Amino acid sequence: MFLHTSIRTGNLGKSVEFYTKHFGLVVTSRREIPQNDAEIAFLQDPEGRGAKLELTFYRKQTQFIQPDYENRLFDHLAFEVKDMIKTIATMRSEGVTITDEPFRLSKDGSLIAFIEDPDGTLIELIEKE
Repeated sequence: MFLHTSIRTGNLGKSVEFYTKHFGLVVTSRREIPQNDAEIAFLQDPEGRGAKLELTFYRKQTQFIQPDYENRLFDHLAFEVKDMIKTIATMRSEGVTITDEPFRLSKDGSLIAFIEDPDGTLIELIEKE
């Protein structure tokens, strides 16, 4: 069974706020990891559906740079949204980076778009029909 995905963050508080505000996730746990001078937070859908997102903040990490798109090993996270146009408009007004405006892969396909979280992690937004 798939349990969670962990992504690193340069500011745990800012990332927790981003994912709770824009995707309605809730923090299920948050704790210090003294063995590697880190702090982690687990977030999940409020109804406990789906895998958890683990945000990891390593205090000794001095560089936090996402590689250019074509050089990334980790591609993206994906979240379902109810109203793509409203979601994109809200995110844009709050300074969220929109990397790909809403589009469809096929005539009858879902509406998708791509954004970045505060650390540049690519996120796919999917509005299912």
